[in-house]
Amino acid sequence: MDGGQDGERLAASLGRSLARLTFADLTTDAVTARIIDAVVAWGHEQGWRVYRRAPSVLPLPPPLSDRWSVLDVGCARADGPPVVIEVDHTDRRRTWDKLAAEAGAGRIAIWVRWGAGRFGAPPPPIHLVTCQVDRRPGPAGAGRLHHRAPGGHRPPPPHSVAPAGGTALPLPLPTADAETP
Repeated sequence: MDGGQDGERLAASLGRSLARLTFADLTTDAVTARIIDAVVAWGHEQGWRVYRRAPSVLPLPPPLSDRWSVLDVGCARADGPPVVIEVDHTDRRRTWDKLAAEAGAGRIAIWVRWGAGRFGAPPPPIHLVTCQVDRRPGPAGAGRLHHRAPGGHRPPPPHSVAPAGGTALPLPLPTADAETP
């Protein structure tokens, strides 16, 4: 299996694993930590050696260019190239650069994006896994709180239906010429 197919298979497997993830009223940092924990558990379930804050091949930008970036999760596999995973709730160019450098070094690069939706696709060969998370305002000064309910997003309930035999009453609509009170 080539790296692209292997990466697609692994991203799909990780996506299925993250689909079971649930939580309520977590801060942004806590959601990221919870997802990283779930990614680590997924790596262990695969039988791999799993490393948090694994060293990256990409150096930090100046003035720290003598140091190296870190990845959220790195997985060493006996049956294929290493798998590296970054978890973000924002669309950061630095993450693209880091994962592209990792892919260029022969690793399978997976980007887990979480949030309320509309996730832009990263450039190949980076594989995207999305994790839909709902948010609401938290207490004053606490920022947003995030939650993910069992079963994921449910469609809105159907609108009420007029009782059998009932008739709809037309409502008057104001015209553009009518005075507003």
